[in-house]
Amino acid sequence: MIDELKKFVLNDVDACKVLVVGDVMLDKYYFGEVTRISPEAPVPIAHVTQVKETLGGAANVVHNLALLGCQTSIVAQIGHDIHGEKLLTTLKNRGVNFSGVIETSKPTTTKIRVISGHQQMIRLDFEDVQELDGADEKILLEKFFERLANVDAVIISDYGKGVCTERICREIIGACRAQKKFVVVDPKGDDWQKYFGASFITPNLKEFNEILPRKIKNVDAQIESAAQKVIGELNLNGLIVTRSAKGLTLVDGKKISHIKARAQEVFDVSGAGDTVISVFALALAGKIDSAAAAYLANVAAGVVVAKVGTYAVDREELLAAL
Repeated sequence: MIDELKKFVLNDVDACKVLVVGDVMLDKYYFGEVTRISPEAPVPIAHVTQVKETLGGAANVVHNLALLGCQTSIVAQIGHDIHGEKLLTTLKNRGVNFSGVIETSKPTTTKIRVISGHQQMIRLDFEDVQELDGADEKILLEKFFERLANVDAVIISDYGKGVCTERICREIIGACRAQKKFVVVDPKGDDWQKYFGASFITPNLKEFNEILPRKIKNVDAQIESAAQKVIGELNLNGLIVTRSAKGLTLVDGKKISHIKARAQEVFDVSGAGDTVISVFALALAGKIDSAAAAYLANVAAGVVVAKVGTYAVDREELLAAL
């Protein structure tokens, strides 16, 4: 399997075409040192030594795909603001087709983090989580349908910021099923009915527990049983449940794979779910078996969680990790 995956990453990724639909964000990081307490209030003073901006949310999914060499496009919403301009500039520099991004009256979702000594001190969120109105939904769906025929797989990256409405999810999933294309969902919230009929859903254990009538522990047998029930209820092909230090579990029909975590030291799990769904969907687009695709996604996630902040893995890092 390893040789097959190496060959895929090295030679075949360039031919794969993946479309991402979802909530894009701009992540801003202020790194600094704390040596004293403010005289104005009992709070630490961070002397900022480095500023970093990167793509977050659905844009981080796109970032992962682009760095791996995939032909990547996105359908999403931004605001008429400087953060939206920066986001589009970064997408352009990464070679992403962003012509499906529309501008609305909602601001561009932006998250600012202040970090000292690998520890996050505070996070500031700028966002409007109201769902898109009917007119914007219509425009976004038109952008999607214009692109669907030319892609191998679709990712719905739902961060609960208003893009992945029930109408948008249902129409996307219905169209993908009709055209026999994989559609993989990173879910949000406690009601997954809008994802009915998706190929795969990729929750972490916390997200998975939000939809279950009774919470389960991070135990193989409990995850298998709950996953099989949800797969049947939602008419899915399968589920991937990411399990933090225990790696991830794939349930795909009778095929069950428990894949151990790869990272030796975990600094930050932010963005790891984006890496899992992007690499998994990319491998499916390249006609890789779901178990091997899940293995590859887990290897990529192991690279990401060993970094601080939102991070996208590139092809060379993934090959080295394999």
